[in-house]
Amino acid sequence: MTSLKLSGFLALSIYVCTALAAKQGKACTGTISSMDDVSSAVECTTVNINSFTVPAGETFLLELADSTTVNVQGDVSFGNKTWAGPLFQVKGDSVTFNGNGHTFNGNGPFYWDGQGGNGGVTKPAPMMKIEISGTYTNVKVLNSPARVYSVSNPATLVMSQLTIDDSLGDQPNSKSDGKAAGHNTDGFDVSTTDLTIEDSTIMNQDDCLAINKGSNIVFQRNTCSGGHGISIGSISSDAVVSGVVISGNTITNNDQALRIKTKASATDASVSNVTYSGNTGTGLRQFGVLIDQSYPDTLGTPGTGVQVSGINFVGSTTTLSVDSDAQRVAVNCGEGACTGTWDWSALKVSGGEAGDITNFDGIQGFTQ
Repeated sequence: MTSLKLSGFLALSIYVCTALAAKQGKACTGTISSMDDVSSAVECTTVNINSFTVPAGETFLLELADSTTVNVQGDVSFGNKTWAGPLFQVKGDSVTFNGNGHTFNGNGPFYWDGQGGNGGVTKPAPMMKIEISGTYTNVKVLNSPARVYSVSNPATLVMSQLTIDDSLGDQPNSKSDGKAAGHNTDGFDVSTTDLTIEDSTIMNQDDCLAINKGSNIVFQRNTCSGGHGISIGSISSDAVVSGVVISGNTITNNDQALRIKTKASATDASVSNVTYSGNTGTGLRQFGVLIDQSYPDTLGTPGTGVQVSGINFVGSTTTLSVDSDAQRVAVNCGEGACTGTWDWSALKVSGGEAGDITNFDGIQGFTQ
């Protein structure tokens, strides 16, 4: 009898804790036309966002009830102030976020000085902090001050039909000393699991995608132009990346198409089970494929604290074309840090010259 009472008490406790953890909303529609409207609007399970300007130095924060639908019905702009940000942040479970093609304008030219997060004025970064599960679709981000999206979804999330347009940052301005004014404008910084990013366009000056840690991540049918390509890393100590699919993407006029970069100083970390399939790259300025364990150097002295295994090019052929003074493929492993057999039979790289493959002889099905 005592055990039955205990079981019942535990079941009730679990139910109460689950109910408390869930954020229940009201069956109503909340409309946001200024920051003053936010607190009442997020009590509803339908939230409509009209066009307005977020005051300088404030985060447009949505803490949504479970299963909320968000409809963006106008463009959102952010006031100018040198501060750390983020400019926009959304939290919630099972959210349907419909951008409807509207724009979140970060007013990047106010901040851009060619230094990004490495110096100059303080820039809001990330611009957009996404902490939802569900779907996030058809949003345009224009002129981010620095990094665009930071994604740390609490459960499965599909991000699709997004546009990041930082192309204006390709041009120098009066503060950038002749360099591209935009810098560190990473498209997606990802440290998460169960994430798909698809059918999107990214025009920027840094990584199109940077996976820092996580698993079950799919990046497919996206277009990346102007930046540093699709990256795993940089990988720090204790970080684990596994189960990544990079498929059907188009990479144009980037420093490289596909890169894995691990910090030379990192320990107790790993990258495994990464599949590349059906990607296309042209106008690649430095490398077609770069796997480098010497970050922040490029092809420097590699570290040995990150185990890299199961890096495969399979399925539809990945076809890359590099510039005449670029390297087709370079692999710079720490001694004993790259392991196993890697199937690269579905990789074709043309142009440029062959790069070195250091401390690893497990690549099969590919020659330069």
